Amino acid sequence: MTRILRIATRGSALARAQTGMVADQITAATGVPTELVIIKTEGDTSRESLASLGGTGVFASALREALTRGEVDLIVHSLKDLPTAAYPGLVIGGVPEREDARDVLCAQGGVSLADLPEGARVGTGSPRRRAQLLSLRPDLEVVDIRGNVDTRLRSVERGDLHGVVLAAAGLERLGRLAEASEFFDLELWPTAPGQGALAIEAREGDDITELLSIEHGLTRTAVRAERSVLATLEAGCAAPIGAHATLDGDLLVLTAVVYAPSGEAELGCTRSATLTGVDDGVVAEALGAAVAAQLLEDGAAELAPLGGAA
Repeated sequence: MTRILRIATRGSALARAQTGMVADQITAATGVPTELVIIKTEGDTSRESLASLGGTGVFASALREALTRGEVDLIVHSLKDLPTAAYPGLVIGGVPEREDARDVLCAQGGVSLADLPEGARVGTGSPRRRAQLLSLRPDLEVVDIRGNVDTRLRSVERGDLHGVVLAAAGLERLGRLAEASEFFDLELWPTAPGQGALAIEAREGDDITELLSIEHGLTRTAVRAERSVLATLEAGCAAPIGAHATLDGDLLVLTAVVYAPSGEAELGCTRSATLTGVDDGVVAEALGAAVAAQLLEDGAAELAPLGGAA
């Protein structure tokens, strides 16, 4: 009997698209057939803000429960939505190559952020994006929105909002990147730790050799550094924090910024570490911890609610 890998996903168009991409890559590389299993999460059914629900981790819990019960074999997560704390019995078995980590603006008339009218209404469900928007354009009315990509883009098409801020990678996976009116430079606008990357979670001890075919070690190393910032600060995935790591030869460069929710102030830190090919993950985590420690020493806990202040 041919083994079929059952891969859990949320039911949104984006979740199904990115899970389907991973499934196709696994089958193409290994010949192992796959089956997508749609699972509803609290984040999909509730209309409350992500912050009030406890952050984007609400999207992961139902999927993880299905995996631990043996109902599926793998889960595909957007890494930016995955809590940094380890989940008992589960491991990140594969991290494919990262796509574009930038945020984009999708605005009426295809205009840039600078060209939006005074007092324009811009939608986002992310406290980080809210702070970044207000830091550049304090006159904006930033509207807390929920819903999938189509819902958010329709709010602009209908004229309910002048624009929305979304992830470039998500639009690319849906074939809608052409609707972006401006790409925000990561040096000015660092995004959520892990943005643009996917994580495939599996049960600890399972044979997951199929995942070796899609593993991208450099991406895993970079996102480990970014997520280490969050873990050290004890901040949730929805906290007003941006972090992005890049590789320049064997040099891993990490920048992280903590924002006041109002956008009126921010603190940043950039540090680097040399990778040798031995224990690079440990080096990456140490780099993230060092950046977070510097941010705390500089007073980041006075800007945003961070558990790492102690």
